[in-house]
Amino acid sequence: MEQRPDREIEKRRGRHARRSSDADEFWDGIGIDIEGMSPRAQVVTSLAVLIPVVLGVASVLVLSPNFWWLIFVFGWTVFPGSSLLLRGIAGLSDGEGRKEVSGGSNKERELLSALREHEEISPTQAAMETSLTVEEADNMLKELATKGYLDVRVRGGGIFYGLWRSERAENQELEEGR
Repeated sequence: MEQRPDREIEKRRGRHARRSSDADEFWDGIGIDIEGMSPRAQVVTSLAVLIPVVLGVASVLVLSPNFWWLIFVFGWTVFPGSSLLLRGIAGLSDGEGRKEVSGGSNKERELLSALREHEEISPTQAAMETSLTVEEADNMLKELATKGYLDVRVRGGGIFYGLWRSERAENQELEEGR
């Protein structure tokens, strides 16, 4: 199961956005990755399950009430379907669906979190740690360095970008290198 980078970071820090439930296991069991779905897709998927079930229950009760017990055959799908519907509605009300409009800042956030994790990073390493291509990572790192947000370091013929360090930390590093 492929995870989004923000979920991986939360798990590395020991925090989980929310706990797994039986409904999550149901959707994982049939091969649907609800963690990666947008809130709108969660609502549509849940309605695709709930509407046929409700129509089936109504038709059984109206057309052949003697077979009322058939409701229990597919009625259990109401529980995971309704939990996914509520989760999707909650995501829409939180504004998660609108976050994806500004895709540039998400890539920058990925890059900066990889940089925070490694202290300094090359464009190639940034591409391996994020969803960016090497060219995108190189351009973003150069742009951040040009604006003065990152420090450029040259080591062994390679260019590395890092967060600015205090003079005290740099002096300690120079003393240890001697």
